[in-house]
Amino acid sequence: MKPLIATPADLTPQSTWEDTKWAWTSEEELVEHRTKARLCSAALLPFRDGQPDWESFAASIRWMQAAADHYGVELVPVLNADTGYIFDLDDAMYSEVLRRFRSEFPGMKFIAGITARGAENDSSFQAIRYRSLLDIVQQHENCEVMIMTSRWLNSLDPERRRDGYYEIAEWLVRPGIVHALEPSFVPWATPFEPWLLWQLAIHPKFTGGKISTLDAPHFLYWAAMCRDLGLDFAPHSGDDFGIATAIKLGLPLLIGAASSAAPLICAAKDMWLADDAPGKRFPTGAGSGRFDTRVYKLFEAFQSLEDQVFRLDAKGSAAAYKHSTAHVLHDLGVIAAPDAHPACRDLRGIDEAERMREALFRARRMADRLGIPGM
Repeated sequence: MKPLIATPADLTPQSTWEDTKWAWTSEEELVEHRTKARLCSAALLPFRDGQPDWESFAASIRWMQAAADHYGVELVPVLNADTGYIFDLDDAMYSEVLRRFRSEFPGMKFIAGITARGAENDSSFQAIRYRSLLDIVQQHENCEVMIMTSRWLNSLDPERRRDGYYEIAEWLVRPGIVHALEPSFVPWATPFEPWLLWQLAIHPKFTGGKISTLDAPHFLYWAAMCRDLGLDFAPHSGDDFGIATAIKLGLPLLIGAASSAAPLICAAKDMWLADDAPGKRFPTGAGSGRFDTRVYKLFEAFQSLEDQVFRLDAKGSAAAYKHSTAHVLHDLGVIAAPDAHPACRDLRGIDEAERMREALFRARRMADRLGIPGM
């Protein structure tokens, strides 16, 4: 049997995760109860009567921040990503979202998504397509830039894909977060190979990466590699169908699910910590190393909610989760209307308000049992 790769020196651009020891590391080996990692919530841009509802936008972030403050969690809103309708925003509206946020929350860190602009008729990757949005973001202080994958960037082989990210990084003056998807999200998407992740993780301008997967545990692969090699690079889970894993591993979440379940997720982060861990807000009193095992049922409760918010349609797409999120926040009284962006074609049916009300039942029941405010 061929030995598993265990060092970066043995990786090649053609190496697969199955060739490495990191693909065979169990979640149980990586579990820890001492780190309350940040929650990067992909913020919804609410709409009402066909226009952005700025009051509801600010209210939704204040709602998440209240939960984060209560449980001692670092909250970093993610603006102008998919949950914020980046693909339906022109540059003026993209800029307005950041301006409005900074005016309302002058000292708060944010992450902004950027993607390739004007590449619809391209026949190959052009890094310059990322420049317009990057320049808009980097006018602001105290922020990070998430370089969202795009069709032509993703089409490159591992070495040229590495070079593409490095080319974009030449313009970075803020910390960068790289981004990968599985085909479950868009047909052309492919996750990073282990060699590519290594190459991106050692770049000084990339402080972390987000991985969104439905079918393969790539977040676990990233976590195993980065922890084993002591990399100064933070894997962020983008898996809205497996939220608990990042909490168990003490690693960050970067998810749209936080827009609809922030109080539950913040509570779970604190409950998972051992009583003697730094930052523990609500100790159990059971002794050093103990944690609140009711968190397992809380994991189930918020995952059952988000499984409905992100449920797949007949085409296997969860893209309409944004519309479901709006219905959840409207039912909770956080935003004024459950409307989607008027140009968005990913919409739920006329019964979505009732479906989301039903989906919230167990989450609200657990919040009541555990004394979690905000639900």
